[in-house]
Amino acid sequence: MNSDQIMQWLRLHPLTPIHVDCATTVMLKILDGKCKMPEAEKQVMALLYDAVKTQPGQVLAADLHQLIAAAVVNIDDELKNRIYEQRLLAESTLSRPVMKGFKAMIRQLGLLDGVNETEEV
Repeated sequence: MNSDQIMQWLRLHPLTPIHVDCATTVMLKILDGKCKMPEAEKQVMALLYDAVKTQPGQVLAADLHQLIAAAVVNIDDELKNRIYEQRLLAESTLSRPVMKGFKAMIRQLGLLDGVNETEEV
């Protein structure tokens, strides 16, 4: 899946502000090494985050996007610690049912369909 396909999916299934926060939290988990998704799904989630990062969230601070951008370019020990702290904060801010609902919704709406097929070979 590429960024054009993500944009097409988003046109059909726009995210709510709380779902933008969920995508941001998943990106923090990816950067922190705590995301348990298969690698191909992490790549799709990173593309999704990239597509929605300029949209307003509901509860997470907008300055998280600057931290994430810095970590994507060059993550050092200081940034790793800040990502870890912000991931914990984001996970405690968003309830477990909200995150589970987000993940179920993106699966149900087909965002992750077929992305792991090449990994199984």
